[in-house]
Amino acid sequence: MRESISAPFPAIGLSARAEALKPSSTLAVTAKIKTMVAAGVDVIGFGAGEPDFDTPAHIRQAAILAIESGRTRYEPTPGTMEARSAVARYMNRRHGFDVDARNVIISVGGKHALYLAFMALMNDGDELLLPAPYWVTYPAQAQLAGGTVRIIQGRVENGFKITPSELEAAIGPRSRFLVINSPNNPTGTMYSPDELRALAEVVLRHPRLIVFADDIYERLVYGPHPFVSFATIHPELATRTVTFNGLSKSYAMTGWRIGFAVAAPHVIKAMDALQGQMTSNITSFNMPAIVTALEGPQDDVEKMREAFACRGARMYERLCAMPGLACARPEGAFYAFPDISALLGRRDEMGTELRSSSDFATSLLEQARVAVVPGEDFGAPTHIRLSFATSLERINEGLDRMEAWILSLR
Repeated sequence: MRESISAPFPAIGLSARAEALKPSSTLAVTAKIKTMVAAGVDVIGFGAGEPDFDTPAHIRQAAILAIESGRTRYEPTPGTMEARSAVARYMNRRHGFDVDARNVIISVGGKHALYLAFMALMNDGDELLLPAPYWVTYPAQAQLAGGTVRIIQGRVENGFKITPSELEAAIGPRSRFLVINSPNNPTGTMYSPDELRALAEVVLRHPRLIVFADDIYERLVYGPHPFVSFATIHPELATRTVTFNGLSKSYAMTGWRIGFAVAAPHVIKAMDALQGQMTSNITSFNMPAIVTALEGPQDDVEKMREAFACRGARMYERLCAMPGLACARPEGAFYAFPDISALLGRRDEMGTELRSSSDFATSLLEQARVAVVPGEDFGAPTHIRLSFATSLERINEGLDRMEAWILSLR
């Protein structure tokens, strides 16, 4: 009898890095929601970090015209000069970066740009300083690059933001990298300009420290403070910071897979070499769409921002009113990150004890048909993440279900 290819095959062993790598919890939740919906289950998903809006029409049209005009062949690996120059102009215009196309690489989403930077700059044993809560991908990519991770735990009472003294205390002899993600995924909070400047003073005292500034949510800001990109705070930081951004969140283009990094030319050159051995250029007919997105009308971006601000305010209000929950006010991105510790130890209607945020999320999905992401993989095991990148109607319905389920716990 012929063996099935899916049967165990001892002759093919997995690498240690593959064995150690955990799958993304956010992608796992999204996949589970889609499977349940496809099976006819009415699930309200607060899991996906993905705008529910369509990509603006003028951007879609730019890609369509590019296809029709024959832009379907290989392009330069780091992006066309036209697209890279548009990114450079955008960074200069919005944030005051003094850069040109040599400082830019365009990659297959912001996640790929981050991976290229880790692989280009991190050596075995280098340490990443990682404020928690954090996006699930940062520690995984650092470990793939041979690095270690030192967590700096943000406090709830400070909006999960680390202080200069906490950063200073965490820096050790092998510390080489620091991630700054503001507005933050998963918390939805952000650093004020003064708070960033105070952290910058610590970084400047440690010349070996390189900053990875993840600015992917920079257009989605709702709080009292303006967005400031870390690299622009001090001239020295411009050469010691790699800034990451992309079109996924602000322009509702998650599926297009367009991210970019801005850094010193020698860093971009190294990332270019790596990308050339991995993916080569991003999809060729997306290049004109980048220019159109960044330099065309921005009205749709503002409309989406206003909608997210309204949704976030509503979700925050509802969560704070629920028994047993405490939540920091979202000031950016599209996430709320409530503390559920007061509800852990209770039992659901099936008698299952909720010992962790994973238990909480599993029971909430199975019994109330509401999907959230547990906090363990974000470095916050007593929290859950809810995305408000869905309509107010769905937010209200989902929170009604969640509140009723919480009231049923005993």
